[in-house]
Amino acid sequence: MRINIIIISFTAVIGLLFLIVSCDPSRVYEENKKIPDYKWEINSPLEFEVNITDTVNPHHVYLNVRHAGYYGFSNIYLFIDSWLPDGSYSRDTAEIILATNDGKWMGDGLGDIWDNRALFKKNVLFPMIGTYRFKLTQAMRVNPLQGVMDAGIRIEKAGKKADTSLK
Repeated sequence: MRINIIIISFTAVIGLLFLIVSCDPSRVYEENKKIPDYKWEINSPLEFEVNITDTVNPHHVYLNVRHAGYYGFSNIYLFIDSWLPDGSYSRDTAEIILATNDGKWMGDGLGDIWDNRALFKKNVLFPMIGTYRFKLTQAMRVNPLQGVMDAGIRIEKAGKKADTSLK
């Protein structure tokens, strides 16, 4: 009987911790995809589909990159292809700075792993309801690009007036 109470209490505490950690009221979408063997091939883009239902309020769009300490550069360039629900297409290039000028890794680190979130578009107003598609491609001059563990997209509510459009 006492063991059952301990197990139930432990399960309740773990569940509560999971709920607290996973609660993020501003997040609309976030997904990161693993890079096989930490070698990102130019011809292996990461694709994401996001269902957008809010065309009134602004959003921030972030790019996430997780890399190992042996990553060979202080930055990473990405091509971001975007398709709106009506088929409209655009391509952007983004540079994410991963290290300071003196070589210290930026972002959140744990051991030999570093997480970076870079603002890609601020105060985006999505022009229509529907499924938006995004494709991230590494745009460095090295293939494969070694040391990138995963990459992804985060969209969150901005909470203030929009000043740009995804279109």
